[in-house]
Amino acid sequence: MTVTIVGSQLGDEGKGALVDLWGGDADVVVRYQGGDNAGHTVVEGGEEYALSLVPSGAVRGKVGVLGNGCVVNPRTLFDELETLRERGLDPDVRVAERAHVILPYHRRLDSVEEETKAESGDEVGTTGRGIGPTYEDKAGRRGVRVGDLLDPAVLRDRLEYVVPRKRAAIEEVYGLEAGEECDVGALHEEFAEFGRRLREEGMTVDCSAFLHERRAAGDAVMFEGAQGTLIDVDHGSYPYVTSSNPTAGGAAVGSGVGPTVTGRGEVVGVVKAYLSRVGEGPMPTELDGDRREEALAGDIREKGSEFGTVTGRPRRIGWLDVPMLRHAARTNGYTGVAVNHVDVLAGLDELRVGHAYELDGEELRTVPSTTERWAECEPVLRELEPWPAVDWAAVAESGYDALPDAAADYLEYLEAQIDTPVYAVGVGPDRERTVVRHDPWA
Repeated sequence: MTVTIVGSQLGDEGKGALVDLWGGDADVVVRYQGGDNAGHTVVEGGEEYALSLVPSGAVRGKVGVLGNGCVVNPRTLFDELETLRERGLDPDVRVAERAHVILPYHRRLDSVEEETKAESGDEVGTTGRGIGPTYEDKAGRRGVRVGDLLDPAVLRDRLEYVVPRKRAAIEEVYGLEAGEECDVGALHEEFAEFGRRLREEGMTVDCSAFLHERRAAGDAVMFEGAQGTLIDVDHGSYPYVTSSNPTAGGAAVGSGVGPTVTGRGEVVGVVKAYLSRVGEGPMPTELDGDRREEALAGDIREKGSEFGTVTGRPRRIGWLDVPMLRHAARTNGYTGVAVNHVDVLAGLDELRVGHAYELDGEELRTVPSTTERWAECEPVLRELEPWPAVDWAAVAESGYDALPDAAADYLEYLEAQIDTPVYAVGVGPDRERTVVRHDPWA
């Protein structure tokens, strides 16, 4: 049995909370793409754990796997593991030998390129963590993989090939001075040591074979996507996207299991009850039109703690974008959705959703293929009944029928629009504040 958890919007939907909740019945939790640009916040017993690379299942004591579709910064990995251990946890994390390694020159080039784009107003809004440049090297067949760290001779060969090219890019293309990030000797010493630690702690695996063996032994496997559908490199608002595939299809490619495996399991899309975005790109339902909208966005931002887990940047806020969700449901093949932050919208004087778009006098029910056309879309807003603030802890304890009637109507409207049932409703950050209607493992 497998369950795949996917972001349905622009990231920051609260996927970590659902992985944490349903991960209790999983034996293995697999991150299948992305790197330490992800931000998953898990709350347990009032304790908050902010994770950027370690799979969210670590808080529940599950085996965590960083699949071959991930890009791994060993510095971040070992820092996070040490922090979790200091807080009394004992994370068991395995790393795919086919996963690619983020090196210091990737981070330098990421920052330099974003600064260059900013000068012409073309910045993407990256986290500066080196994710894109690492995936570029992977596609260009010049990357360093986790397995290369295990063999110092191979690692040196890889570095001696690629580092001069990075130095040339920094110095000749951007006219800057290269630093320690282009020192082959220093890089080899540091990353060969990471290889030694990975080997001695038994952390590296052939991800495909490892998961095959675990499944053959009867283990339940959960696949955890980072970011969201609308920043998928193929299906998102290109070029304002990440460099990998957060969509459900990425679970098979990024872990080495076949699509018939993930396809026979559950695929649950995580939806935030409104919309938020970090970085640049279109956002037709954004609340930024006048002072009243900006004040409303600020209120939602504060109540929902809408600041990036990794960057700390305030997120842009908008009404729920239903065409976006229709696109996500179709692209991922959801069997169910989980809707988070329903409590954040409580007590509003008005409540709207972006039901459709208007473009060139026509009504569109899904996202246009090009970002330029999407940016030209005007939202067709539909007004819905707001719901009052209630005792959300009591709602979580009592179940779905205890939701305010208007909140239930909101969820039923969403179900009808994307033809997908609501499996769970988040009414607070803690695990106990999720109302479960259907268990995907059942």
